[in-house]
Amino acid sequence: MKHNLPTTIALLSRTPAALEALLHDLPEEWTFSNEGDDTWSPYDVVGHLIHGERTDWMPRARTILQFREDRTFEPFDRLAQVRESRGKSLGQLLDEFAGLRSENLGELQALNLQPQDLARRGRHPALGVVTLSELLATWTVHDLTHLHQISRVMAHQYREAVGPWSAYLGVLQCTGHSSP
Repeated sequence: MKHNLPTTIALLSRTPAALEALLHDLPEEWTFSNEGDDTWSPYDVVGHLIHGERTDWMPRARTILQFREDRTFEPFDRLAQVRESRGKSLGQLLDEFAGLRSENLGELQALNLQPQDLARRGRHPALGVVTLSELLATWTVHDLTHLHQISRVMAHQYREAVGPWSAYLGVLQCTGHSSP
């Protein structure tokens, strides 16, 4: 499937509601538990998504549109959520994420991007030259990665409780993605 802006926006617009439906008002055993040392809880993932809304996707899109390859993107702090989420409830984070995502998608749609805009190139600090289309496709897959991660982390909490059925539960066999 090639990148398609309307389908990107369709998926990105649903992530806040998906997170709200899955996480809102759950006991903390589900939302603050992780998979072990140096892994993230669902709470941590939502904080990470908020940081991305503030500092990654649209700021980098603007950098590509304004400076092209002449300016390298600011490096992304993958652990910023630890300090930025401190003292906030999961409900506050879910609301904050929904608001930021709505603003960012509004800005993205207002750009009225054309195929030639999507082909514009920018410079990632580690990956080198990337296109705006690749950035927007990555934003979408990033959301899906973290939705997958949240379900995997939550399933991990019952890894022993399911007993022998664990052999049939693929989510319990999946590893990775939690470490920064």
